[in-house]
Amino acid sequence: MNILRINLSARQSQIEPPPASWNHLGGRGLLARILLDEVPATCDPLGPENKLVFAPGLLVGHMLSSCDRISVGAKSPLTGGIKESNAGGRTGLQLTHLGLKALIVEGQLDSWSVLHLSPDGVRFDPADDLLGLGVYAAAPQLLARYGDKVAIALIGPGGEQCLLAAGIQNIDKDRVPARINARGGIGAVMGSKRIKAIVIDASAGQKPPIADMDAFRTAQKIFNQSLLAQPQTKSYADYGTAAMTMMCNHYGALPTRNFSAGRFEGAEKISGETLRDELLRRGGQSNTTHACMAGCTIRCSNVYGGEDGKEIVSPLEYETIGLMGSNLGIDSLDTIARMNAIVNDLGLDSIEIGAALGVAAEAGLLTYGDDQRALALCEEIRTGTALGRLLGNGATTTGRELGVARIPAVKGQAISAYDPRAIKGTGVTYATSPQGADHTAGLTIRAQVDHLDPAGQAELSRKAQVNMAGYDTLGACIFAGFGFAASPESIRDLLNARYGWQVDTAILQTLGEETLKAEVEFNRRAGFTAQDDRLPEWLLREPLPPHNAVFDVPDDDLDALFA
Repeated sequence: MNILRINLSARQSQIEPPPASWNHLGGRGLLARILLDEVPATCDPLGPENKLVFAPGLLVGHMLSSCDRISVGAKSPLTGGIKESNAGGRTGLQLTHLGLKALIVEGQLDSWSVLHLSPDGVRFDPADDLLGLGVYAAAPQLLARYGDKVAIALIGPGGEQCLLAAGIQNIDKDRVPARINARGGIGAVMGSKRIKAIVIDASAGQKPPIADMDAFRTAQKIFNQSLLAQPQTKSYADYGTAAMTMMCNHYGALPTRNFSAGRFEGAEKISGETLRDELLRRGGQSNTTHACMAGCTIRCSNVYGGEDGKEIVSPLEYETIGLMGSNLGIDSLDTIARMNAIVNDLGLDSIEIGAALGVAAEAGLLTYGDDQRALALCEEIRTGTALGRLLGNGATTTGRELGVARIPAVKGQAISAYDPRAIKGTGVTYATSPQGADHTAGLTIRAQVDHLDPAGQAELSRKAQVNMAGYDTLGACIFAGFGFAASPESIRDLLNARYGWQVDTAILQTLGEETLKAEVEFNRRAGFTAQDDRLPEWLLREPLPPHNAVFDVPDDDLDALFA
């Protein structure tokens, strides 16, 4: 497996073998190593020295269930530190079928282009006819031009405008551009390089080699059996991530009216149970269970159809329900789905935009529960008004400009739909993760602990962060972790069979530790200090109903986490 390096400024590309220090890494771990080795940590995130890296995980390439994710990253224009965001879809799979361990994009183009990757090399095609188009209009045009078997990673108008909440959309197995590398503004980095889309044509490629096919198939079978045996697998297939709505409401951790409360009186109306019932009733294109990647057995995604059964958006996830629903006092799944569709089309992070809208409501620009005003503000981002651009740059920018004190963000990035005062281990993750506030960096809600007790939360978070960094390095979905946790030997056996290695069962934690060490070092070089590993002060002093909890994990615990 090789590295494809594209120098945009020179319009040149080359294939090169990876350095020895990169060989044992993939996904998030490889991305962190590349950025640490090659990107000046103090560079302008939207300047030519920043690099945009696409790195499939170590297990990507063989449609192993839930293990074909793509990690994309750069120095973040939102946080100012290192950023990795991973997504499903076709991109990771097809990059490996081109024999690529990573794609490194450096420099900047002087005109907007589509990068076309195939076994024949790299082509720079003009993108003028695609500029200004949302992803739902641009993707079909790209598929018509390049064929419906390709993988596509593209940006919407948000990325073109270099808005700090911009992500990168990937088409899924159904050719819908719905799988987003959402967080940290990496779509703005792609926009700064004047790349509208990257098209990967691996039709003449082949699967990456496996050192011991029999051993790989045996390990794959054990993993699949373990995954299917977990009760969470059926729950997520039935209800998707929206199953978390009532759980978070029960814990008093559901973001409500800009994180001023932890329970929402309309929670049941936006729950996974209600979502499932509505989609079954509506029929048509509605689907309660859907796979974002070919070969996935969990199928935690969904297709949200309206009353007429026609698709509004796919998927509608818990994080969006929390940030665009209860956080805004909105109890209509239809409204949340329509907001989600607008934001997706613009190529923006629904978590960041939902948090920014909550801050705007705090400033009096939106009344909590006003569906139509919330939709109108999403459209205002599309039209590019001053307020629209403000919202499109995320919660921190919005709050600072509007003079709002309660800004739910860490390192400039919006916290996700688990209030850290009620789920304190996740609060530790928000505070200390090099990635900024991000539940996928180390969610602790399923741990069997008293989530309101600050004792032990730092160590709980640390274990979760190490494991998640390991899974992200494998290219595994967070939900694949249910199967791997029950059969940790399958990770060892899959890696040994694929690469001819001799690793042991601690490999997940070994990869996670190495990844986090590199990320922390990048941020240190960028100027981050212990004071950046803190939650906003209002979370330490404003009691959260109904438990009236504050975030009270000691600073010493936070400082010791990665010491």
